[in-house]
Amino acid sequence: MGLLDGFWRGRAAEFDSGSAATNAIELTKRHSQVSLTKQGAATGHLRINLAWRMRSSDIGGPQRESLLRHPFKALKPPEVMGHTQSMVNVDLDLGCLYELQDGTKGVVQPLGGYFGDVNAAPYVKLTGDDRFGSGSGETLYVNLDHRESIKRLLVFVYIYDQTPAFDRTQAVVTLFPTSGPRVEIHLDERHPQARSCAVVMIENVKGEMFVRREVKFVYGFQAELDRLYGWGLQWGRGHKTKAER
Repeated sequence: MGLLDGFWRGRAAEFDSGSAATNAIELTKRHSQVSLTKQGAATGHLRINLAWRMRSSDIGGPQRESLLRHPFKALKPPEVMGHTQSMVNVDLDLGCLYELQDGTKGVVQPLGGYFGDVNAAPYVKLTGDDRFGSGSGETLYVNLDHRESIKRLLVFVYIYDQTPAFDRTQAVVTLFPTSGPRVEIHLDERHPQARSCAVVMIENVKGEMFVRREVKFVYGFQAELDRLYGWGLQWGRGHKTKAER
């Protein structure tokens, strides 16, 4: 079982938008920020979803080569062939570092069972831990009705099982405000050895709620993200239990 860091104790830029049919805003390096307040979307529960799938070039790669060399393997039942080892090992997790206006800091993540609370501080809650990138993925909820209590939230993705795999997945983090278009951040950069990625910062700037694309890959875990953004938490080693999975 792998080990990993566990928790211990202005004006918004213009943005790229999708087609009218998709009703989506994609944050990019060039257009990296949007104001939820100016869109009238800074109230209610903001839903943040992580979903991923294997890159098409990796699905069936070794299997396809094997079939070319041994064509009779195609006669075997599909369940015998199954997933490749690379697909089985990919376990992306969604988390959030939070800092409240009163100085309270902490983390919401599957590791350690820190699932948060949407109706009380930190006003962020993780609904569960999806180990295989299913259609529903993993979801965080942020209660923006308490936005005056929130200073900043850093949404991040990390790989639990210590097998770097960002280069083998196509991951996207999508924010669903209560009104207006959804906001998408694609993790489509190739960083084969990265284990964590700071995806998006949600920040209260003089009462205005901004969403800013980060997409910064690091080779360590949560403690390295902490140092990068100056959170100042204490970290120890941790692991998932069966209940957390």
